[in-house]
Amino acid sequence: DKNLIQKRKNNIKLINKDIMAISPSELMDGLHLKERELDLIIGGPPCQGFSSHRIKDAGVNDPRNTLLIRYYDFVKVFQPKIFLVENVPGLLWDKHKDYLDKFKELAKNNAYKIIGPLKLNAKDFGVPQNRNRVFILGLREDIFLDDSDWPPSPTHFKDKEPHWIKASEVFEAPPSIILDKISAVLGYEVVRNLKFKKSQHNNENDPNAIHMCHADYMVERFSLTPINGSREDVDFKLPCHSNGYVGHKDVYGRIRLSLPGPTITTGCFNPSKGRFLPPWDNHGITVRQAARFQTFPDDYVFSGGIISQGKQVGNAVPINLGKILLKSCVEIIINNSQRDAKNADEIS
Repeated sequence: DKNLIQKRKNNIKLINKDIMAISPSELMDGLHLKERELDLIIGGPPCQGFSSHRIKDAGVNDPRNTLLIRYYDFVKVFQPKIFLVENVPGLLWDKHKDYLDKFKELAKNNAYKIIGPLKLNAKDFGVPQNRNRVFILGLREDIFLDDSDWPPSPTHFKDKEPHWIKASEVFEAPPSIILDKISAVLGYEVVRNLKFKKSQHNNENDPNAIHMCHADYMVERFSLTPINGSREDVDFKLPCHSNGYVGHKDVYGRIRLSLPGPTITTGCFNPSKGRFLPPWDNHGITVRQAARFQTFPDDYVFSGGIISQGKQVGNAVPINLGKILLKSCVEIIINNSQRDAKNADEIS
């Protein structure tokens, strides 16, 4: 995203080019690296071609799917100790099998061992969001894996402490009159145990506390949508449903406070894209609220317009999950370095 590049260019060297136009060898030379010197490559090739929102055979021939193979071109040249790929669960569908099989074949032919694909849900790792993603770990032939190294163990649970983080923790507590309405739906005991975000007194100065502007008739429909409700509760039939197609029931739905939130996508600010209405407000969630679902800190500022900001938020790996994944990768590298040092001492 050009806005993200502009924001971060002073802190880190970033290349804003089509990855098909970047030579892996030239990049390695520019970084003054040699083969096998790099510890880790992490990447998430664009996943829209594998998305579950696509119907029937849509996405099978999406040119973005080939970027999964292009990712491996960089692995082949750099030969890092470890590589990690993130993608959507749709990658595992039969219709995309050829891409995944080709990726595995390339890894095997270049002396890499593949662990996965493995599904992880962000809600199991301290993220207030039901977000399933697929991860593929690659290990160079000289890198060994202990059973405790991968996959990382869940940190949060449905039925024991610490519990999954609920969507309520993304939102500041509402006025008591709203809490009474919520209690009437969820029950007073449930609401009593909800945690809310501590009030942010500088919200009005937050450039990301913005939401989509809606037509008056849409605001009216939102106002009729009850706590935990969706378009079905207000007899909201979309034009695309006139032919009998039921569609996604969650669109124009309110976020459920007592559960982890919905999967945050690039269109998360638009209620027509999913259950992206706040529990009580009559507009889509703000970019800041979406970022909280992704566990970004409130002092992180997204640049550009709301569409660009939505892409930056929705395309990100949740911060809390990313930290855990990176920690696991680093531990694998450190454990192998210590093993190599021990073996060298024994030989000497």
